[in-house]
Amino acid sequence: MDSSKPRNPSAKSGDGRFKPGNPGKPKGARSRVTRAIEALLEGQHEALTKAAIDKALEGDTVALRLCLDRLAPPRKDAPVSIDLPPVKTVADAVSASSAILASVTTGDVTPDEAGRVMALLTAHKSIVETCDLEQRIAALEEKGKA
Repeated sequence: MDSSKPRNPSAKSGDGRFKPGNPGKPKGARSRVTRAIEALLEGQHEALTKAAIDKALEGDTVALRLCLDRLAPPRKDAPVSIDLPPVKTVADAVSASSAILASVTTGDVTPDEAGRVMALLTAHKSIVETCDLEQRIAALEEKGKA
């Protein structure tokens, strides 16, 4: 089979892209190679897993790393513990921000962790501000009706 030509010549335009209205393969579709590998491995998962474990126990460091990565993958995120005051007003957000900066200076959290917490604090502050503005507008409207 000549791989330079598409299987369905009417599906692609002259420049190799799919014609409008044809999105190509659906999302999640597996390639021929992936399907072939899956067919070869069919029913062998248990034996392969046992072989990898046996190699790891014999001292094969690559197999050991593979097993440990599956059993206890590296954490991508970890909880951060910072004592923050409740943030109900914009002024409270300033106090919370100061507490975050103090935690960085004492070494309780890393600057990266503090930055992520600060981003959450900034988003929360925006919500508090919006709620505050909404309440003020409602109060002004009520005052205008009276």
